[in-house]
Parts: sequence; structure tokens; C-alpha cells
Amino acid sequence: MNFIRQRIKIIDGYIIGKYLGTFVYTLVIFVVIIVIFDLSEKLDDFLENNMSIWQTISQYYAGSIPFYVNMLSPLINFIAVIFFTAKMADQTEIVPILSGGVSFNRFLRPYFISAFIIFSLNLLSNLYVLPYTNRIKNKFENEVVNKNDPYIKTNIHMKVDSNTYIFIDNFDNKTNIGYRFSLDKFKGDVLKKKLMAEQITWDSVKRTWKLSSYTIRNIDGLKETMVYAFNKQKDTVLDMRPNDFSAYQNVFESMSNKELSDKIKKERIRGSGIMSDLLFEQYKRWLQPLSAFVLTLIGVALSSRKVRGGVGLPLGIGIILSFAYIVLTQFAKMFSTKGGLPPLAATILPTLFFGLLGLYLLRKAPK
Repeated sequence: MNFIRQRIKIIDGYIIGKYLGTFVYTLVIFVVIIVIFDLSEKLDDFLENNMSIWQTISQYYAGSIPFYVNMLSPLINFIAVIFFTAKMADQTEIVPILSGGVSFNRFLRPYFISAFIIFSLNLLSNLYVLPYTNRIKNKFENEVVNKNDPYIKTNIHMKVDSNTYIFIDNFDNKTNIGYRFSLDKFKGDVLKKKLMAEQITWDSVKRTWKLSSYTIRNIDGLKETMVYAFNKQKDTVLDMRPNDFSAYQNVFESMSNKELSDKIKKERIRGSGIMSDLLFEQYKRWLQPLSAFVLTLIGVALSSRKVRGGVGLPLGIGIILSFAYIVLTQFAKMFSTKGGLPPLAATILPTLFFGLLGLYLLRKAPK
């Protein structure tokens, strides 16, 4: 009995080593290939900005490589499971394990231990690493690669708090300067204060907004007072930041978890139309790593049977299914941010659908 248990532990270690080893090896190969193609595409941008090798690495690839690793992780996870499991089946290694009294569910244990390791790393990366590395990548793309894209947002209407509304005619995301600014403060339905300024500038040192050439109209019933301050400046504290007016589409994925949560709380008050994007980003960080378990289940169920043609057939099916998973994830995101699908449903539906597929394939797998 002890001999059998020892043999099972050896098999567990063998499968975990094969799983993680194949995953890391395949991931490195794919990342290297993507970096080569990415470098050839952006080489002109690097040369145009006179960037050294160290600047290229520290100002771009330090942020883009973690992004690529996270993006490719589900695909590589799936391919790795199918590749080494199909190879085990082709070399008749699985049949003796199951014939020796090991149930199929017990056979799955080392796979799910490995999937849990990948899940944990992906989750930690989504929560604590990617928001900061994405900031590096996005800064480079916005300022260098997409420098000719529009970076000015116009006609901004926003509710700052329950009683305060602001309007900015246009806001420059590169200089953090807004033009033709107005603020209306109400008490109930009654306007109590109106502030207008030709220019509003974010002071990153003081963390305040600076108004230039402003007027203030205070209303107290039938009594009104006006303050004219042309060619003068005034510092003011408002519950808003330059990224609230960002014209860039990738600003949310650069936020830390706290920044994202704070942004969601403010958006519930402001209602500026970006709630779906914010919630999708938040749910994605927590739920996307679950794909490690789902794709592992499908991979084992597909490739544990010995078939003619060896590894090629299950590997081909696996690649098709993994791309189908990525496409379905992107469609869900599009329907969430543009089509009204609830963000939580959009985040969980691809994983749920493929999870049910995995359970079905598991029932059909050889026992």
C-alpha cells in the first residue's frame, strides 16, 4: 500500500513538472516571437525618438512583456496541457496509471495543483503588477506610437458631487489644461454659485487646480454678488483629476485597484457613461485567472485518449478552442462596453461556457 502511494506521489510530481515546464517553455517561445515582431513594427518609433537599448527596455518592454505574458497565459496554458498529455497518451503512459487503480478524478489532481499555481500567479499579477507595468506601456504608446492620435477631449459635462456640475469645452491630455471652464453649484434645484474661467490647469505638485481669468457669481435669493478676476489666477480644490478627462482608451487598465475602486464610486455619482468599462476592468482582474482551471479541464479531457496521428490532432483541436476562447472573450467585452451586456455577465460567460464544455468532455473521456 505504501509502495502504491509512493508511486502515485512520483506520478504527481512528474505531471506537475511536465505541466509547468511545458507551460513556461512555450510561454517564453511565444513571448520572444511576439517581441521580435513588435520590435520590427516599432523600430522606426524607437529610432525617431533616439532611444537607446536601455531606454527601449525600461520605457517600453518593461511594461509590454508582462502584458503579453498575461494575454497569452490562457492560450499557452491550454496548449501546454494538451501537448504533454497527448504525448503521455501516445506513449501509453496514461493507461497503466488508470489500470493501476488510480481513478480519473485522482489523475486530475496534479493538473489542478498546477492550474492553481498558474491561477495564483495570474491573480497576483492582475492585481498588483499589471496596473503598474501597463502604465509604462501605455505612456510610451500614447506619447510615442500614437502621438498623432487625438489627445484632446471636447464638450465635457460631469457631475462632481451631488450638488456640483462642471463643463469644460476642451481638455488637453498632454498639458493637463482645460479651456472655457464653468462650475455650477446647486442647493436642491436652486443655483447658488456659478464660476467661470478661461483656463483651468492641473498643478501636479500642489495637487490642486489653477483657474485663470475667472469670474464668480454668488446667488443668495434676490441678492447677487460678482467677482471679476481677469488676468489673475486662483488655486481651488475639486474632486476630479486629469485622467477623468482622458481621451485615451487604455487609461483604466493602468489604474491600481484602489484607484479603480475610487473611480467606480465617483462614477456612480457622476454618471459620465464609463461605468461599464470600469466594472469590466475590475471583474476581469479577479475572474480572468479562473480560465486556468477551465482550460486545464478541457485540455486533459481532449488529449488523454490515444488517437491515430499522435499529438497533432488533439493539439490542433486545442489551438482552435483556445482561439475560440479568446475571440469569445473579446466579443463579450465589446458587448459589455458598447452593447449593454452587464459587465459581470460579460466577464464570466466565456469561462462558464467553456467550463460546461469541459464537464461534458470529461464525461466522454476514457476512465
